[in-house]
Amino acid sequence: MGYLEIRKLTRFFGGLAAVMELDMDVGQGQLFGLIGPNGAGKTTVLNMIGGILRPSRGQIIFDGVEVTKLPPHLKARQGIARVFQENLLFRSFTALENVQVGYHMQTKIDFSSIFLETRSNRTQEKALQQRALDTLDFVGLGQYSNELAINLPHGRQRLLALAIALATQPQLLLLDEPVTGMNSEEVETMLSMIRALREQRGITCIIIEHNLKAIMGLCDRIAVLHFGRKIAEGPPEEIADNPAVMEAYLGKEEDVA
Repeated sequence: MGYLEIRKLTRFFGGLAAVMELDMDVGQGQLFGLIGPNGAGKTTVLNMIGGILRPSRGQIIFDGVEVTKLPPHLKARQGIARVFQENLLFRSFTALENVQVGYHMQTKIDFSSIFLETRSNRTQEKALQQRALDTLDFVGLGQYSNELAINLPHGRQRLLALAIALATQPQLLLLDEPVTGMNSEEVETMLSMIRALREQRGITCIIIEHNLKAIMGLCDRIAVLHFGRKIAEGPPEEIADNPAVMEAYLGKEEDVA
């Protein structure tokens, strides 16, 4: 049994099985990779765990509670957050305002008070602003708190998207290609940040990533999907040497050395 238990998870689109009979256990505090070729069903799995898609059948149990059919906002309250492949930001808001919106999702403060400073909410909003600043500092964006999101380069936008997710106070974080489009320095910054999520905040992560070098060096355990079915699962060194994985996705052995 795991912190996250997935049992016989299946999703059909019409007559096509995008994910079929997936069983998967993710331990608390684990960095768990989910890889496979394009169209293998990886994002569909994250969409079902995060609540964007409802499974055709199967179960999702998180921290002992079945969450299979819960919508995203209720899964967020259970402690499940998502960072999408695209940078979903309020582009005309500052970095600080973006993170404040994330904290607002966890409070009863009226959304307008973030900007109108209503008297009844002023004290609580000030505290939330400090928490937002602390979160920006944690991801290395403290000095950009007053910068508009649209003006940040891609790598910093990715970190801002992560900060917004952290504002919802997740226990399980779903990361969809967190280092896509990044240069080597930005990749290392993001990988270090993901490790810090586990080491400093105890956050469990499921990570989809096409950068095989990154995923092999980051994750404790990796599952491989092919045509919607899991064909392998294990520590990175076993996955890299698995002949079925090589044939289905990874290519020649030297490609992942």
